[in-house]
Amino acid sequence: MKKYVLLIVVSFMVSASFAQQKKEIKLNKETNLIEATYFHENGQVSQKGTFDLAGKLQGDWVSYNDAGDKTSEGSYEKGVKTGKWLFWEDGKMKEVVFDNNIIASVIDKESKSRVVTKD
Repeated sequence: MKKYVLLIVVSFMVSASFAQQKKEIKLNKETNLIEATYFHENGQVSQKGTFDLAGKLQGDWVSYNDAGDKTSEGSYEKGVKTGKWLFWEDGKMKEVVFDNNIIASVIDKESKSRVVTKD
């Protein structure tokens, strides 16, 4: 019975791994960070960034849509969004400032107006 359960679990894990995005992962020995690149089904880059050795998002991350256009860029510190992030949608850019993973402000860069401000 244990062999059947193990076989089912292994089969599920293999099928789940094929359902995920294609990715390239390598350790940068100089920075001691894991560099990751994920791809859309059409082969275009989906996301690029780094993880620390504990598996938490660390450093700069950039995301792209399936046409290859940049949709967001920003930084993580030990898995937490920090500082200024930029988001693009329909040719418009918004600047979002994060404070400990919480949105502190949102600025519409086209109209240069503040959309949201943390009190």
